[in-house]
Amino acid sequence: MSETKSLPKTLDAVIVGAGFGGMYMLHRLRALGLSARILEQADGVGGTWYWNRYPGARCDVESMQYSFSFDEALQQEWQWSERFAAQPELLRYANHIADRYDLRRDIHFETRVASARFDEAAERWTVTTDKGEVVSARHCVMATGCLSAARLPDIKGIAAFKGETYHTGYWPHGKVDFTGKRVAVIGTGSSAIQAIPVIAAEAAQVTVFQRTPNFSIPSRNAPMDEAYEQSWKSDYAARRREARTMRTGILYAINPLSALEVDEATRQAEYERRWENGGTAFMGAFGDLILNKASNDTAAEFVRNKIRGMVKDPATAEALAPKDHPIGTKRICVDTHYYETYNRPNVALVNLRETPIDTITATGIRTSARDFEFDVIVLATGFDAMTGALLKIDFEGRGGRRLSAEWEHGPRSQLGLMVAGFPNLFMITGPGSPSVLSNMIVSIEQHVDWIAGLLGHMQARGLACVEATEEAQADWVRHGMEVAEKTLYPSAASWYMGANIPGKPRVFMPYIGGVGVYRETCDAIAARGYEGFRLAGPQVQAAAAAE
Repeated sequence: MSETKSLPKTLDAVIVGAGFGGMYMLHRLRALGLSARILEQADGVGGTWYWNRYPGARCDVESMQYSFSFDEALQQEWQWSERFAAQPELLRYANHIADRYDLRRDIHFETRVASARFDEAAERWTVTTDKGEVVSARHCVMATGCLSAARLPDIKGIAAFKGETYHTGYWPHGKVDFTGKRVAVIGTGSSAIQAIPVIAAEAAQVTVFQRTPNFSIPSRNAPMDEAYEQSWKSDYAARRREARTMRTGILYAINPLSALEVDEATRQAEYERRWENGGTAFMGAFGDLILNKASNDTAAEFVRNKIRGMVKDPATAEALAPKDHPIGTKRICVDTHYYETYNRPNVALVNLRETPIDTITATGIRTSARDFEFDVIVLATGFDAMTGALLKIDFEGRGGRRLSAEWEHGPRSQLGLMVAGFPNLFMITGPGSPSVLSNMIVSIEQHVDWIAGLLGHMQARGLACVEATEEAQADWVRHGMEVAEKTLYPSAASWYMGANIPGKPRVFMPYIGGVGVYRETCDAIAARGYEGFRLAGPQVQAAAAAE
């Protein structure tokens, strides 16, 4: 358990969340000489990798790229054991960051922020925790993560089940033993696709309840190759620079040709090569896969045919082959023997489009067709993505404006960094930034560095307050929508659109313009004196009052 310590009454900054974003923000604020504390509801660091401990959990970005670049010594000394790191290793990395930079002394664990209200007279945030502690902070930085508010499904009778129930987003810290047990898995998103093969290798029976199939590419995960590791470490600076110019912030080759510009044999050979290499770089096979439906269809059908070739039962294969969305417009998954798992005699698939769940009973699950008995139910039902964690906090900005009301019809922000009417409130990888469409570590570093640069700019000029203008925010929201509409993304009922949460506005939340373009935009805004943001300080306010 973490050490209990009192929260200072006054700070320069409160940071909410001790994942990678919050820890790096604390590190940068210390360098500016600002007093800051992280408030974290868990009893340890790691954010996503603290909570998501389900079997098979691992990153879908290669380890050599899913890591910090701000300290050359750090990236040289840390050694990853696998091409795609698993959750335990990622959590060790997070703890290494906390220890290496002595961050724990400024982290308050087991502390949840309940509300934050902006005091207009003092130009400070009054932050209240679930313990009733109150702190006044000049700045408030939200590092709450994009996939941190787990979604519990609205299924009748869910509390009636007498067996064990687990959610992949709130997995126990100790090992869950599935040996000899009958297990239900509800959901076939990324966490389920990773967990199902691992659970199936242990359990007596696994029944997967699928509403919507997802595309998944084999990871081809393997122990870290020493030569590959050294190729990165010998050239890290140049490779990092190039990755920051990529649309996803991940360095891999993107074929500039259209899938329709080449003949069938060439097209199939390129897909085959990407498939064999593994990972999300498959989507770089051709440059127009997210722009052109006809091109996308060729990639989607290639993967569907791979599924048909791996899954022996034709009916199961067709049920697992997505046909209701273009490939890549929902989060494309990366797996280890997911489809092959359905060939095991102890694994069955229930298609909820044909036989939906009616209720959960004391002993299992009742569909429209039959009753199933289970010892364990695993809920792999995803997250209230991007906005869920932010809207759990009662934010009150200038003039009593509430964030929940401002975002009633979908999130609105300037650059995904700030919201008009909420001065000195920052979001790391918030809605309106590349965030979940990118290598999160790259996007985290860019956001933290930009915020730190702005705060340093304010320090040097004696400025106390920064706020996004309504005009700039409206322009950015409009631009984000225009860019999204040029792609196939809005055509899918994805969590990018909030479609997995009943009643949530259908708005494409991340910025699809790309990490490189986004970075250039942010840098240009900073170079123009933070155009689109209103900066003010005691001197400015005094002069305005005298006029």
